[in-house]
Amino acid sequence: MNIKIIGVGKLKEKYFREGIAEYLKRMDKFAKVKIVEVADEKAPENLSEAEMAEVKDKEGKRILAKIKDKEWVIALAIEGKQRPSEAFAKEIADLGTYGHSDITFVIGGSLGLSPAVMKRANDTLSFGKLTMPHQLMRLVLMEQIYRAFMINIGSPYHK
Repeated sequence: MNIKIIGVGKLKEKYFREGIAEYLKRMDKFAKVKIVEVADEKAPENLSEAEMAEVKDKEGKRILAKIKDKEWVIALAIEGKQRPSEAFAKEIADLGTYGHSDITFVIGGSLGLSPAVMKRANDTLSFGKLTMPHQLMRLVLMEQIYRAFMINIGSPYHK
């Protein structure tokens, strides 16, 4: 299985990079996991609706350029589908079973994902209504993917 995580912006904080590196190491025996960073669009603090849409559109084009046709895309969004860890684990296993061995997760920038990226997504995922920094979402997603693999092999990691 190949898993790609596309995130907007560079991960600067050492503690996030170290956490992600740990989960990359742990998942090595289950999947080839690749992290892809696309540049975030520089924008002033107070944007109009049109300016926000333009920023999301530009970031969205960068994201879409990194997605291949064969990839099964799951967009992380507050309005996405929430599911318990067990259901997420089953979904990951089912995707591999039914021929979708290239899974791409997409995490938008601070303004979220463009309509074009949401349209390209085969599925959505939400970790709840809480707002989190997109940098933290990468680490949370990595842990949940690892947890899914542990659930699927019956490991006591998930209790």
